[in-house]
Amino acid sequence: MSETFTPSAETTARRSERASLDREAAYAVLDEGLVAHVGFVLDGSPFVIPMAYGRDGDRLLLHASVAARLTRALSDGAPVCVTVTLLDGLVLARSQFHHSMNYRSVVIVGKAERISDRDEAAEALVRLVDHIVPGRSAETRPGNRVELRQTAVIAVPLETASLKVRSGPPLDDEEDVASGGWAGVIPLTLTAGEPIDSPDADGSPPPPSVTRYGRRDRP
Repeated sequence: MSETFTPSAETTARRSERASLDREAAYAVLDEGLVAHVGFVLDGSPFVIPMAYGRDGDRLLLHASVAARLTRALSDGAPVCVTVTLLDGLVLARSQFHHSMNYRSVVIVGKAERISDRDEAAEALVRLVDHIVPGRSAETRPGNRVELRQTAVIAVPLETASLKVRSGPPLDDEEDVASGGWAGVIPLTLTAGEPIDSPDADGSPPPPSVTRYGRRDRP
């Protein structure tokens, strides 16, 4: 696979200084993120659904109920647009116009395909679980036949995609800088709190995947 994504009209950003087709940098964002917004059209109506996901090499993995509208749409090969965004800070300028946000965002465009092989689908679900909490799949029961029949696993090839990044301080006009006043960045991070036992827990201590979990502890 190429080190860069395939260029396309759909993934070409107007602000080229923030855009990149670098595959490794985009994968770093995907591996850190937890929520993907999946856009598709079904029966002439647009939908955007937030979903958990995972990455298996050069494809993105999604899962849904076999009865879900998303499964019906994507199993038929409908075009899909998937976006994953990490918000890193609020950029506060001296002028309202130059307020912004620091972020890293990946946009993927392509056609999804449902994984029909049962063993491959089961392995994909393992990757989904381990994407959310690395190492968690080894501590839990795998899906049984009934659960696997009720779950559709969708793969989106990571071929046509792009990365956009905004970082750094506000970009005020010179006259606004000269007029004075505070400007800067409020950093934002998503952190993990202390684990909370389930009400029906048997008193067992949290397993290693939980005790070592950190927001940037990505595989």
